[in-house]
Amino acid sequence: MKFSKLSKILTVVLLVSVLAVSLIACSTSKDNNGEEQSTDSSISTLMATEPDSADEASKLYNQLMEKENEILSTDTELWNKVFLASNKNSKMIEDGTNYGDFLLTTIESAKDQFTDEEYKKLVAGAEQIKEIEGKLTILEQKYPECANAPSNGDSVPANSAGVVSDSGDATSFPSFDGKDLDGNDVKSSDLFANSNVTVVNYWFSTCKPCVGELPELEKLNKELAKKGGQVVGINTFTLDGDKTAISEAKDILSKKGITYKNIWFDSNSDAGKFTSNIFSFPTTYVVDKNGNIVGEPIVGAITENKQKKTLEKLIDQALQVK
Repeated sequence: MKFSKLSKILTVVLLVSVLAVSLIACSTSKDNNGEEQSTDSSISTLMATEPDSADEASKLYNQLMEKENEILSTDTELWNKVFLASNKNSKMIEDGTNYGDFLLTTIESAKDQFTDEEYKKLVAGAEQIKEIEGKLTILEQKYPECANAPSNGDSVPANSAGVVSDSGDATSFPSFDGKDLDGNDVKSSDLFANSNVTVVNYWFSTCKPCVGELPELEKLNKELAKKGGQVVGINTFTLDGDKTAISEAKDILSKKGITYKNIWFDSNSDAGKFTSNIFSFPTTYVVDKNGNIVGEPIVGAITENKQKKTLEKLIDQALQVK
C-alpha cells in the first residue's frame, strides 16, 4: 500500500509545534470565584510589549513562540483531532495566511467532531494563536533577523518520542533510487559515498518549524561543503513524485534561498517505509560516507542551541569515519 501523505499530518503538525521551542505545560490559576483562569494576562503583556532593539525583538519573538506552543500543548488529544482534519494541500505558511486563521478554518470544518465545550476551547486557543502570529509578523517585518535568532539555550530540548527508528552501531540509511526536485536521478549509494558526511533533513511544506530552519540548514550546507560534506532535504509531501507537492516545495525553497539538494523516492522503497515511521518533524539524521546513520536522530529545529550542539558532535563523529 502506498504511503499516504495525509499520515504525515496526523500527529506531525502537533508534535513539531510543541517540539519547536519547548515542552511547557500551560499553567492555570484561580480567580476570586475559585474558578480556573488561564495565563492569558502574560500573553496580553507580551502582546503589548514594543521592543526597542533587535535583541529585545528576538527575545520577545521567542517568548511569543513559547506561548503559542503552550496553547497547543494544553490538550494534545483534542488538538490532534484538529490536525487529523487538516487539509494537506492548505498553504498555511508561504501564502501569508495567518496560522491562527488556518486553525480556525480547520476547526470550523470539523466542528461536528467536537463537543460544545471542546469547540469553544479550540476556538479560543486558535484566536490567541492568531493574535500571536499577527504580532510575530510585525516583529519579522520590523526586525527580520529576530525570526532566525536561537531561543534560550536553557529551554527543554526536544526528545525523540514518536520517532520509530533503528538505533545502534552501523545502522545503514535505507536504500533508494530517487530523484531531486528537478528530476535528476539520485541513488542512495552514490549520494553518501561521494560525501564525507551527509545531514539528511526530513521536513514538509506546512510545517512551520521545518520551514523556519531552512536558512540555518543552508548555512550549514555551505560550511560542510568545505569539509566535503552536504545537507540533503527530504520533503515528505513529495514522495512518489507528487508534482503539486514538488512545485510547492520548490517555491518555498526558492523563497528561502535554499541551494542544497532536496530529493524524493517511492513510498514503497526501503527509504519510503523508513520515512513512514517518522512522526515528529523536523527530524534530522547524520550519515557517514559508508551510508551508516551516526547516533540518534535529532528531533526539532536545529535553530535550538542544544539541538545545534548535538548535530555538531554527530557531524564530527561522521567525519572521523574512514
